[in-house]
Order: sequence, then C-alpha cells, then structure tokens
Amino acid sequence: MMQNVMTSNTETIPGFTITQSLGVVTGSTVRAKHIGKDILAGLKNIVGGELKAYTELLMEARNEALGRMMMDAAQRGANAVVNVRFATSSVAGGAAELFAYGTGVIVTEG
Repeated sequence: MMQNVMTSNTETIPGFTITQSLGVVTGSTVRAKHIGKDILAGLKNIVGGELKAYTELLMEARNEALGRMMMDAAQRGANAVVNVRFATSSVAGGAAELFAYGTGVIVTEG
C-alpha cells in the first residue's frame, strides 16, 4: 500500500491533477548518537573529512521518517504527498528527532 504513495517537494506532481487534499501527514524518528562513534567523529573532526557514521545515521533517520509519513498518508487514503519537508530538533542530550511532513492528497493522471 505504501509503495503506491508518490512524494514531491513541490506543490504538484507533473502529469497528475490533485483532486482532493487530506491535510498534513507526518512521520518522525528519534535517534541517539553512539558514544563510540562520537569519539571517532571527534578524532575525524580534528583531521577533517566526512563523518560517515553520522551520514549513515542521518540517511537511516530520513528514510524512517519518510516511510512513516508515507504510511500516515496511505492510512488516510492519500496516494501522494506534496510539499514534503524535513525538520530536526534536539529532544535530549545526544538524541535528535527527524520529522517529515507534507500534505496528503489524492491525485489522478492528467
């Protein structure tokens, strides 16, 4: 069911017409940093370069939040989400929330 939910970071989906808006749909995840990765990231910060452990953590969090948003949309009967956005916030020491949101809509081709 969720695989059929299209997403767009714009107000429309090219080739489709929005026939109904179902309101805001959301998905989020809270992730904590790993102390071992923090130590390695601190060392990497001194010498420079990509913090690959954090890149992977952020990618996983983004995919999780996006999947949960799409599930929310599907449960409401939407087949697409437009104006998709991401936000982050700190919720506790070493933990952060990644929040995905957009407008659940029903679209038809044409």
